[in-house]
Amino acid sequence: MKTGLFFGSFNPIHNGHMLLANYMLSFTDLESLWFIVSPHNPLKEKSSLLANNHRLELVKLAIGINNKMKASNIEFKLTQPSYTVNTLAHLQEKFPKNVFSLIMGSDNLQSFHKWKNYEHILEHYQLYVYPRPGYDGGALRNHKNIKLINAPLVEITSSFIRDAIKNKKEVRYFMPESVYEYLSEMNFYKK
Repeated sequence: MKTGLFFGSFNPIHNGHMLLANYMLSFTDLESLWFIVSPHNPLKEKSSLLANNHRLELVKLAIGINNKMKASNIEFKLTQPSYTVNTLAHLQEKFPKNVFSLIMGSDNLQSFHKWKNYEHILEHYQLYVYPRPGYDGGALRNHKNIKLINAPLVEITSSFIRDAIKNKKEVRYFMPESVYEYLSEMNFYKK
């Protein structure tokens, strides 16, 4: 099975993530898509990051009954910091019948050469790259394993949603209803 891996903190997951996931499953050759919920990224501020179990639950709520999508906590169990190359090796060992590909924005592709063992990833995995405003993907965009996907541009960000909630703005329609209800019930991001 051809499986796309969509890595992120999903803090919180929103309609932009879901739109991209839906697009990848509907308009590419991917047969399934796994949201890989990442533990704390050392490059991001931790204070606004929800606990791993809450972010995983939000992804599960967003997916609902879609059996082509899956929420994965695989990186919670691996050595920190988590490197994509290690996660891929672990997944390949655990699921040898799956053909894994990475899903990323052109902003990440532009800095991909800074990732640990990026040459190995590029040689052994396809990267499905969606557009991000202001980024063309850089020098790697023409690599044989890069698939530029003309997905719609989405400019919703998790930080925008967190800031809006903190400032008492209405954000109900920026995320799946079940995610909105969970965030409201738990009073997340209000301080």
